[in-house]
Amino acid sequence: MHMAEYVSTAGFSWFPLWNSLRIALISSILVFFLGIFSAHLVSRLPKVVKGIVDAVLTLPMVLPPTVCGYFLILIFGVRRPIGQWLAQYGIRFVMTWYGGIISSVTVALPLMYRTARGAFESFDSTLAQAGQTLGLSNTYIFWRIRMPACRQGILAGIVLAFARALGEYGATSMLIGYTPGRTATISTTVYQLWRTNDEAGAMFWVLVNLAISAVVLLAVNLLEDRQKKAVKQHAP
Repeated sequence: MHMAEYVSTAGFSWFPLWNSLRIALISSILVFFLGIFSAHLVSRLPKVVKGIVDAVLTLPMVLPPTVCGYFLILIFGVRRPIGQWLAQYGIRFVMTWYGGIISSVTVALPLMYRTARGAFESFDSTLAQAGQTLGLSNTYIFWRIRMPACRQGILAGIVLAFARALGEYGATSMLIGYTPGRTATISTTVYQLWRTNDEAGAMFWVLVNLAISAVVLLAVNLLEDRQKKAVKQHAP
C-alpha cells in the first residue's frame, strides 16, 4: 500500500512524517551538490565578486521564510512566466509535495554553503599543489584530496541542512500549503492541528519533530568532536 494512503483504523496517518522525510532527504542530496559546488566556486573568486555572490547565496538565511516563500510563488506561480512554461510539461511546484523540495533547498542551501565554504577555505592548498605536481587532474584532486580533508565540515553542513529542511514551515506553507495526504508535513500539520484545537495531535507531532531534531543535533556534536580530535592529532 502506498505510504500516502496509509491510515490506521483510528484515522491516524503517518503521511506528514513520510512526506517530511522524503522532502528533507531529496533536498539534502540537492543541497549537498549545490552547496559544495557554490562554496568551491566562491572560494576561488576575486574578493569583490566573492562578497556579492556570498551575499546572494546567504540571503535566504536572514530573510523571513515567508518572504522566501513569496519570492518562490512569484517565480513558480501558475500565472508567472516560469510557472506557465513548466506547466506545459506537466511540472507544477505550487500545491504539490515536490514543491516542498524547492522551498527546503532554498532555505537550507545557505547552511550547507557557508559550512562547506569555511571547510574549503581552511584546506591546506599545498596538498592540492602537490597533487598537481604529480600530474593529478583537478577533478581527482577535488574528490580524492580536498573533499576527504574537508569531510567533517561537509558532513556537519549536510546534517544541519537536513535538519533545516525537515523543520521548514514558512516557505513550505506559502508554496505548497496544507493538504492532508498530499502536501502535509510535520510543521504544517502541527499548525493545522493547533489551529483546530487538537492540542494532543499537535503535541504528538511536536514530540516527533523534537526526537528527530535531537538525533540530528547529536550527530552534529559527534562530528564536531571528531573534527576537533583530528585537528589535535595533526597539530605539531
